[in-house]
Amino acid sequence: MAWYEKSVFYQIYPLGLCGAPWQNDGVRVDRISRLTGWIPHLQKLGVDAVYFSPVFESDTHGYNTRDYTKIDCRLGDNAAFASVCRALHDAGIRVVLDGVFNHVGRDFWAFQDLLRNRAASPYAGWFHVSFEGNSPYNDGLWYEGWEGNYDLVKLNLDNPQVVDYLLGCVEGWIREFEIDGLRLDVAYLLPEHFIRRLREFCDGKKQEFFLVGEMIHGDYNRLIGPGMLHSATNYECYKGLYSSMNSANLFEIAHSLARQFGPENWTLYRGKHLFNFVDNHDVSRIATILNDKNQLACVWGILFGMPGIPCIYYGSEWGAEGQKRPGGDENLRPAFDAPQENALTEQIGRFAAAHRQSEALVYGDYKNIQIAPKQLIFQRQTQNERVLVAVNADAAPVVLHFDAQAGRATDLVTGKPHDFGGGSELAPYSVAYWRVE
Repeated sequence: MAWYEKSVFYQIYPLGLCGAPWQNDGVRVDRISRLTGWIPHLQKLGVDAVYFSPVFESDTHGYNTRDYTKIDCRLGDNAAFASVCRALHDAGIRVVLDGVFNHVGRDFWAFQDLLRNRAASPYAGWFHVSFEGNSPYNDGLWYEGWEGNYDLVKLNLDNPQVVDYLLGCVEGWIREFEIDGLRLDVAYLLPEHFIRRLREFCDGKKQEFFLVGEMIHGDYNRLIGPGMLHSATNYECYKGLYSSMNSANLFEIAHSLARQFGPENWTLYRGKHLFNFVDNHDVSRIATILNDKNQLACVWGILFGMPGIPCIYYGSEWGAEGQKRPGGDENLRPAFDAPQENALTEQIGRFAAAHRQSEALVYGDYKNIQIAPKQLIFQRQTQNERVLVAVNADAAPVVLHFDAQAGRATDLVTGKPHDFGGGSELAPYSVAYWRVE
C-alpha cells in the first residue's frame, strides 16, 4: 500500500498563484515563499501531497523551460523553494513536481547553442532538426515543435545524451528538494523506453517515488504498469463528472466508472489508482462549467468516493471560477493573496477525511447499485469494509429504495447513523458515504 494510493493531492500552478509576470523579465523576486502560509489551509483540507506545476526557469508559462536546474527567477531561487519543500515535508505533506521532458523553450541553453552554431553545435542531436528548412521564427533551420507549437521545441528522447541529462536533473531535484514524485507532462507523447528508464532510475533513488502521466485519450494501460507509470490522469471521468450533471444523466459517469473499475473481467483499470480531478490548469473551472452551482458538492462527493487518487486544483475548493479561452490559459491560473474558506471548502474537507479513514474508498472494488438521471448509488468494497456512495443531484429530497443487504450504516461524512428500513432519504444536492454495519 504505497503512500500515493491513499493520498489526497493538491495542485498549485505557482507562476499563477504567486502573481508572477507572464514574460520572464529576468528579475528575481521571492514569490514562492508565500506558499508556506497555505500549509494550515492544506492541513485543514486533508491534503497529503502537493503537485506543483512548472517551477523551473522558463520563457513564459513554465512549460517552455530554459533551465531545469534553476527555480524560475519570477518565483525566487532554489533556496527559497527548498525551504517551501521542507516546510511541506515537516507538515507531513509530500511534494511532486511537473516533469516537462517532451519539449523545452526556445531560450533553453542547448537550443540557443544550436541556433548559434547550427550543424557544428554539439547539441544538434538533442532536437529533431533539418538544416534544409526554416521555422516560423525564420531561424534558417527547421525543428519539430510540440503539436505544431514552435514555442515548444521537441527534445530527441531517443538520444542517450538527452536522457542522461534529464535524469541528472531529476537526481538533483531529489537531492536538493527531496521531491517524492513527478507528474509527466504530455506523457502520451513520451517514448515507452524513456518512461521505463525514468522509472528504473527513480526507483533506485527513492523508495515509492511516484510517477503519474498526463494522458487524455486512449488506453491508459499503455503506460501504466510494472516498470512504467504508477498512474495517469483520468480525463474520461473528468468529462463525465461535469457533463453528467449538466445533462441530468448520471448514467454517463456511472457507465465510465463501471467501464474502468467494474466487477467484470473485461473492465479496464480494476485495481489501478488513476489520478482523478474535477478541473486543473488546462480546463475550465468546475464552478464555471457546471450549469447548476448547487451541484458542486455532488461532483466533489463523487470524486472522493470513486476509485483512484483525488486531486484538488487550487482555488476550486472555495468555488473559484475561470473559463478556458482561445489564446491562453491565464484566467485558469489566477493569483490569490491567501486561501479562502467557505461552506464548500468545509464540505470537501469532510469528504477528504472520510476518504482517508475508509479502506473501501481507497482500495475497494466498484459496483453500480442504482442509477437514475439525478441519483446514483455505487458500492466500494474490500474484504474488511463495504461503503455505499449515494448521490442526489436534484433540487428536491429523494427517498431511495434498494437492497442494501444490511439494516444499518454510518455516514462517514457526517458521522450520523443511517437506517435502510423504509427507504433511504437524501437531502437536495447531497452525498452520503454509508459504511455498512
